[in-house]
Amino acid sequence: MSVPKAVFEPLRIKGKTLLPIVQGGMGVGVSAHRLAGTVASLGALGTISSVDLRRHHPDLMAKTARSRDRALIDAVNLEALDREVRAALDLSAGHGAVAVNIMRAVSAYADYVRRACESGAHAVVVGAGLPLDLPELTADYPEVALLPILSDARGIALILKKWMRKQRLPDGIVIENPRYAAGHLGAPTLDSVASPHFAFPEVIEGTLAVFKDLGLERERIPLIAAGGIHTHEQVRELLALGASAVQLGTPFAVSEEGDAHPNFKTVLAQATPDDIVTFMSVAGLPARAVRTPWLAEYLEKEAKLQRVAKTRKCTVGFDCLQQCGLRDGIAKHGQFCIDTRLAYALAGDVKRGLFFRGSETLPFGREIRPVRDLIAYLMTGAT
Repeated sequence: MSVPKAVFEPLRIKGKTLLPIVQGGMGVGVSAHRLAGTVASLGALGTISSVDLRRHHPDLMAKTARSRDRALIDAVNLEALDREVRAALDLSAGHGAVAVNIMRAVSAYADYVRRACESGAHAVVVGAGLPLDLPELTADYPEVALLPILSDARGIALILKKWMRKQRLPDGIVIENPRYAAGHLGAPTLDSVASPHFAFPEVIEGTLAVFKDLGLERERIPLIAAGGIHTHEQVRELLALGASAVQLGTPFAVSEEGDAHPNFKTVLAQATPDDIVTFMSVAGLPARAVRTPWLAEYLEKEAKLQRVAKTRKCTVGFDCLQQCGLRDGIAKHGQFCIDTRLAYALAGDVKRGLFFRGSETLPFGREIRPVRDLIAYLMTGAT
């Protein structure tokens, strides 16, 4: 049974005609093969988050649970990524498209990009940093769509100019507004997260002006608006502004097919606006999450922990981030192990987990409903 269609133009990427709905990548393990494959099976773009996917595979965890061998953990995570991509493609049954989201800030970024392409992903989506080298990394896979995540027209102009010198253009650009998004945010400081500089009308208009200055046809590179989208009316307004599609994270995370533990979905669905906080991640970027017991306790001690920050060995045995506030002793960054805390959240550990969440209400309130319902609502307004 297909999802009802609205009178929206489709999203066209690399010869694929898709619903103008993109499911954002969410780690650790929140968007794995079940969520991404289901979204794709309905004709949209589903996204696997590449970070630490071994946690979905008991045999791979058995190999590494007590290991501090970075090379072994990295190799196992690449195997997990391959499994997840192939499983999502099988679940999609040839419909939609399957992407892999990779943080530019992770140390294994280049390896993840190559493995995603080798495994058959239709697209690679990169955020948490400027992917200036993505064209070179994917040169052997011209059929794979490249979608950088950026937050303002200035960053978009930089990527376009650098890539054009390499005879490559993005196949789409995700414009993420840090004022509303979940997880790591594309703003330099906490104070700048809510800047009107990141508002969709300003960034979309600015980006179209950049296209004109560079001699690019506006239809050539679809713009995908992300951050805080939760109603059919917003979809309609953003497409009217010039976006070709919208991307959502949190509403998909709480769907029945979301790959995280049911407790994870409950925490996100039941959070009130007062429960959601913005703070500095160990990655050196602002982040947004639910104030769970661990996060509340951490924020009380954060200033003290930052004052005594010093370099130390990675507590989980592998360097998940190129630059880590805890490991590298960077006082202005967060001072906790992000992989451990996100893994607790994935497993439903409410007391110890870090639960990333966007700031806005959810389309179905506290209800946990199927992906099909969410896509149908976004496309038609039907609940």
